[in-house]
Amino acid sequence: MTSTQDWVAGARLRTLPAAAAPVLVGTGAAAELGSAHLGRAALALGVALALQVGVNYANDYSDGIRGTDLDRVGPMRLTASGAAEPKAVRNAAFAAFGVAALLGLWLVVLSGAWWLLAVGVLAIAAAWFYTGGKTPYGYLGLGEVGVFVFFGLVAVLGTTYTQAGELSWAAWVGAVAVGLLACALLMVNNLRDVPTDALVGKRTVAVRLGEHRARRAYAALVIVPVLLGTVCAFANPWAVIVLALLAPAIVLAVAVLVGARGRALIPVLAGTGLLELAFGVLLGLGLAL
Repeated sequence: MTSTQDWVAGARLRTLPAAAAPVLVGTGAAAELGSAHLGRAALALGVALALQVGVNYANDYSDGIRGTDLDRVGPMRLTASGAAEPKAVRNAAFAAFGVAALLGLWLVVLSGAWWLLAVGVLAIAAAWFYTGGKTPYGYLGLGEVGVFVFFGLVAVLGTTYTQAGELSWAAWVGAVAVGLLACALLMVNNLRDVPTDALVGKRTVAVRLGEHRARRAYAALVIVPVLLGTVCAFANPWAVIVLALLAPAIVLAVAVLVGARGRALIPVLAGTGLLELAFGVLLGLGLAL
């Protein structure tokens, strides 16, 4: 029988702080427009967290039944390790997606933006088909595109719109920056898995680029968003506080550029998630103050 500890491990809670970043930035952008709404922000956060857990379980299930995770470095995989039945892991993913759908529906009802229902359906579909289905787009090197769109643009702009009913240029800049950081998180995760992914035909961007170029891409993906975030200082001078993250971003970039691999990339993965969360906190505050 699968223990509660196993299910918690499979949910990969360390990925959740990064899921909060787009909501923080989106709420900060709404505050800059004079329309922050904490209740709706809380609902948006619930949607983001539930989607992230759903993605984690869905990837565990889909990669597990394909045999992709058999020699994977990193957290325990429920399906590949045999700790849980594949059907149970799939159902856990569907349950998380169901929670996200219900919270999202509540948010849509409150905001009156009914067209966002279609966006929500697309977000859940993207979460499942990243590694699920007959032709998962994550295996084709399109994972970063999905992450940029749904964990960057959609998450930030959706949060802002459901609170303010409009979007500002600062919201767009923040959305692009968060999307790039989300891509950095996926890039370093896939960089760690290049040897095993290449063997099983999972053609991620890291595999397609090769280790050398993937490492340089990661460096750009953690440094450029910090610089981009400072542009929001034209909307609110306080946004310049994101520059405090430039040094940590450079430290992460250097660790990858000098050749960290395998288990040595696990702290970098954790650091990238914390960088995205810190970016969300600082830019959100910078726009709201």
